[in-house]
Amino acid sequence: MAKGEPTSVSKDLKELQGKLSLLIKSFQNNSKVVAFMKSPVGQCLDRHPFLALSVLVFVAMSAVPVGLFLLLVVLSSLAALVGVILLEGLVISVGGLTLLCVLSGLVFLSLAISGTVMVSSVVIGSLISYWFSPRLLHPHEVHYSLC
Repeated sequence: MAKGEPTSVSKDLKELQGKLSLLIKSFQNNSKVVAFMKSPVGQCLDRHPFLALSVLVFVAMSAVPVGLFLLLVVLSSLAALVGVILLEGLVISVGGLTLLCVLSGLVFLSLAISGTVMVSSVVIGSLISYWFSPRLLHPHEVHYSLC
């Protein structure tokens, strides 16, 4: 049984090698890959395989930190937007309550001023009518009436 394992392992490795070579050929025959390999960057990476591997490893390793940074940017933008909306809501609420208090005070003030003006006009009208009544203008003329 121990001798049967190496042949099955080598058979599995050859099968895996065949699948990988088909995968590599499908990548090399892809039109986007062919266009990239004809570009100056692709030709440079083809001539310098260590540089190509280094770039590939760098891109693969930097994907997670860059993704987390972009997630942080999006979340902080959303938080700032929500914060601005909440802050704006707070400012509008405080401003609305302040306006309500000021308008309530103006209502009481206008009622007080209106009352004062009304009372003053009645008092001044009564005083004027008392001071300038016909009886007081001619005190020597006394009118007697039966009523």
